[in-house]
Amino acid sequence: MARSDHDQNPSQDRIDTDNPRAIARTLARFRTPRASRSGWELAVTFLPFAATFAAMLFAVEAGYYIALLLTPVAGLFLLRLFIIQHDCGHEAFFRKKGSNNWVGRGIGVFTLTPYDCWRRSHALHHASTGNLDARGFGDVDTLTVNEYMQKGRIARGFYRLYRHPVVLLGLGPAYLFLLRHRLPVGLMKAGAIYWVSALATNAVTAAILVGLAFAFGIATTALVFVPVLVTAASIGVWLFYVQHQFDEVAWDNREDWEFHAHALAGSSYLHLPGWLHWFTGNIGIHHVHHLMSRIPFYRLPDVLKEYPELAEVNRITLKQTPRLFLLALWDEERKRLVSFREAKRITANM
Repeated sequence: MARSDHDQNPSQDRIDTDNPRAIARTLARFRTPRASRSGWELAVTFLPFAATFAAMLFAVEAGYYIALLLTPVAGLFLLRLFIIQHDCGHEAFFRKKGSNNWVGRGIGVFTLTPYDCWRRSHALHHASTGNLDARGFGDVDTLTVNEYMQKGRIARGFYRLYRHPVVLLGLGPAYLFLLRHRLPVGLMKAGAIYWVSALATNAVTAAILVGLAFAFGIATTALVFVPVLVTAASIGVWLFYVQHQFDEVAWDNREDWEFHAHALAGSSYLHLPGWLHWFTGNIGIHHVHHLMSRIPFYRLPDVLKEYPELAEVNRITLKQTPRLFLLALWDEERKRLVSFREAKRITANM
């Protein structure tokens, strides 16, 4: 049976960006993963990561600073591995659930992210994006202006410290991936699978590191491993932050919240240079991802190509991202994120 012109050229149809539920139905045709493409993406990510990491271990003998030059490269490949793990968690990388789960668990050994624990918390994040009454799972802690003002001076001081870029992009990622992920924090009473996930990941990661320590020495292994992990983690947290903390973001209380509307309005499109889109697994196309999380990361650019109007929704650029870290509180009256300075001015005029 011949395909119609409509089927052959779906890009001829425009989509209504004011109807997120209809957009999700339209994008469902992109969600089928291709086994050969997925296998290729895994190979061109893991093999270069392993090669770069090994080169760093050997380069230490020639001088640590030479090895450090490769840290951003290894960190970006490790970040891309995490994006593949992320797709596995959404059952978007392979067609079979078991293939997704076991590849995701294997990658978790290298990203120091227990797969089953992360998948559960990330699913909760997707289920509650933009819902003010369901904050706290897999997101950056954000207070409303009223909540912040009702806290004591010490509590406000800790929140300001938490929201500082040095903590968010430095200390926070190091704590998250090196310490917090070692236990199923937040899921300790949710079932044995989460304990097994965390402890099994720890055991296999530890075995690999012990092997490297015997071969290259403890100091060399640590001096290579820790900077690479922290680099990947910091870039990853930066990405996650700007994907949900931007000027036009939409949050509402439960009674005014709707999944599809807030999936689109609560997530940004971070437009990056092509090479950086590749290393970040196109995760900057985050508004599309939240609308249809089963789309493999390598098919997200196809969505924007066929429906370019989506490339104008919640669009932010690399140059715009630094100022987003000034946004720290949600103003429920004005329905937007504001800085601490703006919040002070707002409350002074109340």
